[in-house]
Amino acid sequence: MKNRVLCFLNTLFLFILSCDSQAVIEPTTSGYTCSLNQTISPCQTYVYYRAASPDYLDLASVGDLFSVSRLMIANPSNISSVSSPLVPSQSLLVPIQCSCNRINSSLSISYAGLNYTIKKDNTFYLVSSIQFQNLTSYQSVEVVNPSLVPTNLSIGENVIFPIFCKCPDKAQVENQTKYLISYVFQPFDNFSSIARKFGSTTQAIIDVNGNNIKTFQTVFVPVSRLPVFTQPVVAAAAPTAPVSVKTEENKDKVRGLSVGLGICGLLLLLVCGLWGYRETSMKKKRGKYKDEEKPQVIQKKKAVDVDLMDDVSDCLDKYRVFGIDELVEATEGFDEKWHVQGSVYKGYINGILYAIKKMKWNACEELKILQKVNHGNLVKLEGFCIDPEDGNCYLIYEYVENGSLHSWLHSSRSEQLTWKMRLRVAIDVANGLQYIHEHTQPRVVHKDIKSSNILLDGHMRAKIANFGLAKSGCNAITMHIVGTQGYIAPEYLTDGVVSTKMDVFSFGVVLLELVSGREAINEEGKVLWSTVDGILEKKDGKMERLIEWMDDSLRTGESNLLDSVANVVSVAIACLHRDPSRRPSMVDIVYALCKSDDLFSDLSQDFSPGMILAR
Repeated sequence: MKNRVLCFLNTLFLFILSCDSQAVIEPTTSGYTCSLNQTISPCQTYVYYRAASPDYLDLASVGDLFSVSRLMIANPSNISSVSSPLVPSQSLLVPIQCSCNRINSSLSISYAGLNYTIKKDNTFYLVSSIQFQNLTSYQSVEVVNPSLVPTNLSIGENVIFPIFCKCPDKAQVENQTKYLISYVFQPFDNFSSIARKFGSTTQAIIDVNGNNIKTFQTVFVPVSRLPVFTQPVVAAAAPTAPVSVKTEENKDKVRGLSVGLGICGLLLLLVCGLWGYRETSMKKKRGKYKDEEKPQVIQKKKAVDVDLMDDVSDCLDKYRVFGIDELVEATEGFDEKWHVQGSVYKGYINGILYAIKKMKWNACEELKILQKVNHGNLVKLEGFCIDPEDGNCYLIYEYVENGSLHSWLHSSRSEQLTWKMRLRVAIDVANGLQYIHEHTQPRVVHKDIKSSNILLDGHMRAKIANFGLAKSGCNAITMHIVGTQGYIAPEYLTDGVVSTKMDVFSFGVVLLELVSGREAINEEGKVLWSTVDGILEKKDGKMERLIEWMDDSLRTGESNLLDSVANVVSVAIACLHRDPSRRPSMVDIVYALCKSDDLFSDLSQDFSPGMILAR
């Protein structure tokens, strides 16, 4: 009871400090501005978070808040066991994916966008200051969610909370700065104490933040490596009180009762055995053995259920486990009218539309990989369901409204993707691949990058889907070649070499699809990447050859468009080099595509409300 009171007072004290600070000193309102030309974006970084009573005293709850797994917090925070309880104010380092996000034509903000579902009595201010401990501000939440009315939030509504962060610029990287850790300045802090805490220097912190930091404002701490926190040891349970005489008497009574129950149990077993023997004898006489197999079948199903749950036990803390009845009801028994494509259905559960992927039990590896990733350009896994009756597993994803890039490029639809939209899609996919290649440990190789596995949301932003073939770890050799014709890298096809460079090759094919509007492999079996040779080799007639090769809908005659297209084609050709060691990394590709973006003016003109097309 005493500990609970102390925890409550501690939380109340932090809340009062937060409210008082907000009344006197406003934190950065719209966020921290950024420029893609100056920083390495996106990047993985960390925020400093304090365990707080009553809701955030275990890694599972903190992981749910930041959409990461317990292990992703435990390792950098120097916590040996993911199941260990936390104590109030315990130091945690939580990984986030930071990027420079364009808000409008004149404003870009650096943040990690975290999805949060509004609960009863939530407001932008309370969630920002209490749950996220002032790592963002309510003003910034309003800027990032312009369509929401802060005074009229509905329970269950999804809100993006922009967690303040920064990526190091090129000069900082050259100066051995690996991370800029987001830390909220406390009333008892000074630059020296923060520098000691994180293994940085006072001058380095001032160089990044200036020397006029106010209470509850975010400080970005430059470090070359993560600090090692000394974690508190949770007190052991109190020793057992001495055994009294009365307790001994009670034990004697319990022993007597146990003996009596044991005798009754033996008699019951004897009766059951005699009854079982009688039933078996009668079945043998009648020649019926089918019913004897039923207990074995039931036991086998139970064993399957246990095995499946053991396989995904590490995922249970992060993802919602749906019931098969929920999925059947949502899809009306997997009726054809709810079918999307392949083994994917859609359906409403509690008023929210989900994509439901039905598969035989081979999803363990996919679940383990998806547990490690969290990025805006990857389709988000919301949960899963295991049905031991038929051995199926169901993965439940966010529903991405506008379908696949393949359908936009190759189906007979009246709407056409403009070049600005295609370029934005290319940059989004490149950012997603850079994340899984550079910011996961071990690195993840998708192995099936293609236009049908790239989905477009309501704002025509791209998300990579389908990690069914993904491999955690690279530079491996496999004899089991899987993938889609037209996208498979030569070294994988011939030698089974699995590396991030095979994703780079497939991405090069997607770039060619975006430029040409053609399929990756035509009806005659000719691959698209073999047709691009020579287009940019000679300067004479280069633009004429490029125009002829481009999608008809892109032939507008604008010179800056052609320059941008030529730059993207050159990136694609580099991605398609037969020698994987000579293909660029996704970091280089993101940088080059952003240059193409600069060549073709401001993307934001293309995303007026009238251009947001939903199926």
